[in-house]
Amino acid sequence: MKHLLSMEDARDEVDEILDLAGKFKRGEIPGEPLAKKSLAMIFEKASTRTRVSFEVGMYHLGGNALYLSRDDLQLGRGEIIEDTARAMSRYVTGVMIRAIEHDDVLKFSFNSSVPVINGLTNKEHPCQAFADLLTIYESKGSFDVTLSYIGDGNNVCNSLLFASAFVGMDMNVVCPPEYKPDFEIVKKAEEYAEKTGSKIKITDNVNEGLKGADVIYTDVWISMGDEAEASKRISDLKDYQVNEDALKLADPDVIVMHCLPAIRGQEITEGVINSDHTVIWDQAENRLHAQKAILYKLLKD
Repeated sequence: MKHLLSMEDARDEVDEILDLAGKFKRGEIPGEPLAKKSLAMIFEKASTRTRVSFEVGMYHLGGNALYLSRDDLQLGRGEIIEDTARAMSRYVTGVMIRAIEHDDVLKFSFNSSVPVINGLTNKEHPCQAFADLLTIYESKGSFDVTLSYIGDGNNVCNSLLFASAFVGMDMNVVCPPEYKPDFEIVKKAEEYAEKTGSKIKITDNVNEGLKGADVIYTDVWISMGDEAEASKRISDLKDYQVNEDALKLADPDVIVMHCLPAIRGQEITEGVINSDHTVIWDQAENRLHAQKAILYKLLKD
């Protein structure tokens, strides 16, 4: 794996990265394996967990991270992505990009001589998916579970489809027809799922999609860039809220996940967030350990 642009790039390294993440969390990898190495972090979108986890992760590993907004770079004055990539990769050990367009990250990686990590695009969020897998395994002890993702079939959902298929975990996507995840990703994930025994289901029926679920996962209904559609999205998705009634459909020991930020009262209720079912804060912490594993895997040598 040279880059992590899509969860699909890591299909053969999922177990290794999860094992590394667990070791970092338990403090079993000593020293500063990335001493004197630098990570450039390019942000076109606002960030809390992605920025903090990568920055702290590089510090823990002995390296340093540089925060760069688009306006900090010549990209903001019209330099093409290809030229920025060629120059920047002469200075740093790796680049993490939180971008608007997935194609821009692809262009950057094609012209970079150092590893590039997708910190979020409109298509995928692989770093989040690794933290999610770690959280599910810690909570349930295996991937022999059913994950029900409810709401907008967005970038997080796309990466979780790949992640579920790779580890043999069943996944239901519960959403209105016009909010389905990326068609090509669903198709590819189903092909991988056939090999691992995973079952993938896309449904608009909440009762069917949440029945017996071991994990319920949701995300915001209005992602960055979708603000103009806010009222429509709230109306379209109002029946796909994670609330107390939704939990009654699931397994009694269901865990609830959310990649944050959460808009309480929209996609999830205050009561569910504060219930004994939530593992949201463990999930948020695991971004740090997963990020360290990804950085170690890509930048160590």
